[in-house]
Amino acid sequence: MSEAAASPTPVKGSSPFITGLGIAQICSWGSLYYSFPQIAAAMGRDLGWTSTQVYGAATAGMLLSALVAVPVGTAIDRGFGRWVMAGGALLAGLLLIAWSSVGDLLWFYVCVAGVGATQAATLYEPAFAVIARRAGPLHARAGITALTLWAGFAASVFFPLVEFLMAHVGWRGALQVLGAINIVVCASLYFLVIQPSRDQYRPAHVPGKAGNAPLVAALKLPVFWALAASLSFFAIFFSALTYHLYPLFQQRGLDPAGIVLAIALIGPAQVGGRLLISLFAPKITARRLGSIIALCFPLSIVVLLVGPNWLSAACLATVVYGIGTGIMTIVRGIAIPEMISREGYGAISGAIGTCMLLARAIGPLAAAWIMLETGGYTGTLVAMLVISIAMVLCFWAAARAARPIH
Repeated sequence: MSEAAASPTPVKGSSPFITGLGIAQICSWGSLYYSFPQIAAAMGRDLGWTSTQVYGAATAGMLLSALVAVPVGTAIDRGFGRWVMAGGALLAGLLLIAWSSVGDLLWFYVCVAGVGATQAATLYEPAFAVIARRAGPLHARAGITALTLWAGFAASVFFPLVEFLMAHVGWRGALQVLGAINIVVCASLYFLVIQPSRDQYRPAHVPGKAGNAPLVAALKLPVFWALAASLSFFAIFFSALTYHLYPLFQQRGLDPAGIVLAIALIGPAQVGGRLLISLFAPKITARRLGSIIALCFPLSIVVLLVGPNWLSAACLATVVYGIGTGIMTIVRGIAIPEMISREGYGAISGAIGTCMLLARAIGPLAAAWIMLETGGYTGTLVAMLVISIAMVLCFWAAARAARPIH
């Protein structure tokens, strides 16, 4: 099929393609991202490392991930999605197993930085780009929404799983199991369901030699920078809260069962929010959806700041936060073709992803530093409130700057 004759391939949420990607995304997110705070806390206690030392490794990994985000997106635009995602999962699994043997800080940093780099090839951004390549950017919404419904269970599945593993085989054994999951489950599924022969969509009028032209054009648009700024603030917020919610609730005096319950609610809240949108507002624009749902983030922090140290307040905050992150993930996936450009989805997504990853790298370390300097998490929560308000304002600016794309 020539590029001029290429056409979008419909992607249904119930298709083996989305189902396979969805199961793999649960495992990728759960093992490479959500498991870090639990394992880091246990490892830090065992080896006598401070929280800044431990979270510094996560920061290094996210910085490496930012460096490879655009090349990864460009490679997917050119049809190498299978090799990018399957290879990334395989490498991630090997690095997790290597991490399980650490005894010194340098080796720990090498392993965790490598795991961080593989996130650029295995989490949402590459998965969204693979879907957009198969379906075409404007027809990818159903597939992206369905994929996020699957991945929304990552925290709910892996948080108790990692707790169980650490209780029975320790943090080293838990890392070995997570590594095996990446190699056996994630790498296999990415390789099987991503089929280059079917991922044939191309914008018919973009010459092959000018593959970066859509990205160059996007970089000149105010909406690109406003959206990138908003999503970068979101990334700081997301990474800081994800990595510090567990110790925050410990500091607030919640028992282990209460912490597991409160954090486990995030996944169902994400899925519930996404289901509500898909059922009752399936055609709402990214501009309107993002402008409304961004308000969930400052609201969740207000609950944590002024609410009592009761389990009910913690659960309310995580539910509001979960609804916000669940729906904002959909906004991330559909905003590029609706607000910036229909062309070069992978490269543009990679560029915004680079900004997000750089910002995400700041979150955990900055939150740990503020907590240590102030002697508690109240200062960290105030900083996160400011960041969440900045996110809202930047998204509103992006929505205002966006023009109809024809």
